[in-house]
Amino acid sequence: MRELFADKDLTAIDRYWAEPYVQHSPQMPNGLGTLRNVVPNLEGFSWEPQRIAAQGDLVFTHSIVHGWAPNPVAIVDIFRLDNGRIVEHWDVVQDIVSPEESANGNTMV
Repeated sequence: MRELFADKDLTAIDRYWAEPYVQHSPQMPNGLGTLRNVVPNLEGFSWEPQRIAAQGDLVFTHSIVHGWAPNPVAIVDIFRLDNGRIVEHWDVVQDIVSPEESANGNTMV
């Protein structure tokens, strides 16, 4: 994530992703070509992982992300790996709400 999205190192795709790449994010089509097209155009992108966990062939990240949406967002990414490479992706994206604005007073990440 850091190498590809923050550093904009497109060679990370060849190291860490593999086809067929199945994308479940509703704004992105399947295939690695989408990543190759989207990443160079990200402005002000930063990825701040807060939690990372793995279970079997799945890896989960819970992060604060700037530059994906107009305002900072909290994102949970779920990656499925096959032979050590990312072959499938799901995400949940939420606008970040301050603890003062939340009904429970807790931070989101």
